[in-house]
Amino acid sequence: MEKTARYKIVVSDRARQMLTTHLGFLARSSPQAARKIKNEIMDAIRSLDEMPERFPFIAGEFLPPNKYHKLFVQKWYLILYQIKQQTVHVDYIVDCRQDYQWLTR
Repeated sequence: MEKTARYKIVVSDRARQMLTTHLGFLARSSPQAARKIKNEIMDAIRSLDEMPERFPFIAGEFLPPNKYHKLFVQKWYLILYQIKQQTVHVDYIVDCRQDYQWLTR
């Protein structure tokens, strides 16, 4: 069986900060829930090392077409990433319970 090419994953400082903010807020009321969400998000990001094209593109008025793929984790977290050659660049981790329309306008 042929081995699938693996992609390198790079998480931007902005995406890390967004995740830290979300988890910090959640950890104030439930550290256990924050750990669980963090693990689920990190597992989802790690899964992008194989076939990152499997998730659809996000469309937005001011987003270049076919640039960012979108990956939902649970119902509330949206991961936006782009693929450049053999590297997946995670640029945003958005809590969908907050207003994120600034991103797609």
